[in-house]
Amino acid sequence: MRLAFVVQDIPLYHNLVMKHIPGADPELVLLNHYYEELDRIPLSDMTRSEINALLGKLGFYKKTQPEDDVPEEFRFSPAKDSPFKDEPAHKPSTSSVATENASSEPTAEVKHADL
Repeated sequence: MRLAFVVQDIPLYHNLVMKHIPGADPELVLLNHYYEELDRIPLSDMTRSEINALLGKLGFYKKTQPEDDVPEEFRFSPAKDSPFKDEPAHKPSTSSVATENASSEPTAEVKHADL
């Protein structure tokens, strides 16, 4: 995987987080809304443009600038349907993954917030 992708491209993708694991081959781990693993895609042999094309094909939303807002319709991208679609819609401000996905129950534990 190319350093340019890690430094320049990852910050542009909504709902894409890099977790560095020393010694591990780079792979894209796809999770559902409940942080359950759906698939693993090896990235070692892919170029920067191939990885960007893959993310586009998978439905990840790519911003023009890292600080740009994400349109409401892409808030849960690349997931096709929100598991929260029956809840009132709200626009997240500068919340983190942990707060965006946190339950309204005060004792709920957010799993894998560092992914």
